[in-house]
Amino acid sequence: MAATHGYSNDKQSHINRLRRIEGQIRGLQRMVESDQYCIDILTQTSAANKALQSFALSMLDEHLKHCVSHAVANGGAEADEKVREASEAIARLVRS
Repeated sequence: MAATHGYSNDKQSHINRLRRIEGQIRGLQRMVESDQYCIDILTQTSAANKALQSFALSMLDEHLKHCVSHAVANGGAEADEKVREASEAIARLVRS
């Protein structure tokens, strides 16, 4: 039996969002290939970064609501582990 993750209920919308981000990245590649103005490329890079950050925050929210909350409700070592994982993920997001 496969594990159920917090994002499972909205999996298709997450996939669609990632495909849009993938399209943004391909668009950046086309901009460079066609020698577009560097400021325009930087503007689009900023938009792609914001989209990825937004996706990461939504995944973090799903993780906290599902995985961490269930582990905390059960208590014990699993709860400590899930909180530690979430803290480390938040630290990585803040540093990026």
